[in-house]
Amino acid sequence: MTKKPTILLIYTGGTIGMIKDYDTNALKAFDFSRIIEKIPELKQLNCSIESFSFDEPIDSSNMNIAYYKAIVKVIENNYTKFDGFVILTGSDTMSYTSSAVSFMLENLQKPVIFTGSQLPIGDLRTDAKENLITSIEIACSIKNNKPIIAEVCLYFEYKLYRANRTSKINAEQFEAFASMNYPPLAESGVHLNFNEYVIHQPKETNQKLIVRENLVNDIAILKLFPGITENVVKSILETNNLKGVILETYGAGNAPSETWFLNQLKNAIKRGIRIVNVTQCAGGSVIQGHYETSVTLKEIGVISGKDITTESAIAKLMYLLTQDFDLEKLTFYFEKSLRGEISDNLE
Repeated sequence: MTKKPTILLIYTGGTIGMIKDYDTNALKAFDFSRIIEKIPELKQLNCSIESFSFDEPIDSSNMNIAYYKAIVKVIENNYTKFDGFVILTGSDTMSYTSSAVSFMLENLQKPVIFTGSQLPIGDLRTDAKENLITSIEIACSIKNNKPIIAEVCLYFEYKLYRANRTSKINAEQFEAFASMNYPPLAESGVHLNFNEYVIHQPKETNQKLIVRENLVNDIAILKLFPGITENVVKSILETNNLKGVILETYGAGNAPSETWFLNQLKNAIKRGIRIVNVTQCAGGSVIQGHYETSVTLKEIGVISGKDITTESAIAKLMYLLTQDFDLEKLTFYFEKSLRGEISDNLE
């Protein structure tokens, strides 16, 4: 790569895209085609930047799989033209969106960096500029004529994370995201330091990008709590057309051992519903069978989510349910790391 890296900035919506009209004090959408004019610091980066904005900015809360498809379609259509992609979305659902995109892009060999901000880009104390500038710098970082990053990531407040390992943990602080079970891929301070030993390295450099557009969203989250009733569990598991459930359990994957609860799960699995066990804890892993209260879950066919996040588990299940896998095969692929979303060394 002897030429300047080319970066496509994709604005889908979110707080970062707002700028203040000083005549009215109202916030309005930022024109990203004028980004160099508004953020002249970008001229110091050794890259060329172009932008693409969705016609209508999407609020975080309105994000869905149709927009996931729209994002990956922009990447697919421009994959050979650009060396990296920076995607701006609302932070509230960024972990969900970026996790889904990580599964939708197979054989990725270029950086796809999600970022956003807690304050609008036009605010006086905004975090938007630093997040944006450093994300672009990361996307155009090269070593030995290859991009340093070749996976889907999330950058926020001086840290670059593997996207499908993240959760939003704070709505008030600039440090809004955490990756409890995997270290940052890079940290920005006086220097931009890459932790190369934890960064994904493509095994082959000539593989063609494969885009998996189809996702199944007939899934639900069932979060356990002390006192949950059979009627509540039954109403979720008997939802029409339900195909998968993320079961948020306690600690290392523990759940009630009451007969009615286990029978509800067992009957759902017999009907073809795939149930994935994910811990409610921010960090740590599901270890089915570690305690007596999770032994039966494993026996009846509940899939272990290991140390996957709920956000990533949803995306992975949406992705795997598009395949006509039986329970054994789906369990094999779910419990195996496909995009670095879980740790393979866990039981």
